[in-house]
Amino acid sequence: MTLFDFDSKSDISNWKIVDDVVMGGRSKGNFKINDAGNGFFFGDVSLENNGGFSMVQYRFDTKKTDPYSKVCIKLKGDGKTYQFRIKENDSDYYSYVVSFDTSKDWETIEIPFKNMYPAFRGRKLDTPNFSGKQMEMIAFLIGNKNAEVFNLEIENIVLK
Repeated sequence: MTLFDFDSKSDISNWKIVDDVVMGGRSKGNFKINDAGNGFFFGDVSLENNGGFSMVQYRFDTKKTDPYSKVCIKLKGDGKTYQFRIKENDSDYYSYVVSFDTSKDWETIEIPFKNMYPAFRGRKLDTPNFSGKQMEMIAFLIGNKNAEVFNLEIENIVLK
């Protein structure tokens, strides 16, 4: 199942930036389709005013995901660590999270559902890992406790 396959005509109106400004921070993330037709998440993470993260999230109607066991993301990073996040229900206060490192080359990151743990505001919760039954939101987040410029280019996101 393809969650998103970017191209030059992709409608990214449901991809929204959430920065630490919601808590008084000063980080600034952006998301666009770049000249190559890929999703491009980029910006600056600031530690000012207790800030330190930028996130782009994509909400969608409920997708039943029990036939699948992992997320595969074709991307090109900047050598930094990012989080991939899933919400089973958009109304959940927590997300299922896994961190991944990027190289500066194109690669496919494979994330088994069973490795995604529940977290809220950076704290791991004492509840089971992602069941893989359904999802209503995915997101990419950078928050490495560093002030840094970042860029993450995404070609597609599929479930296998």
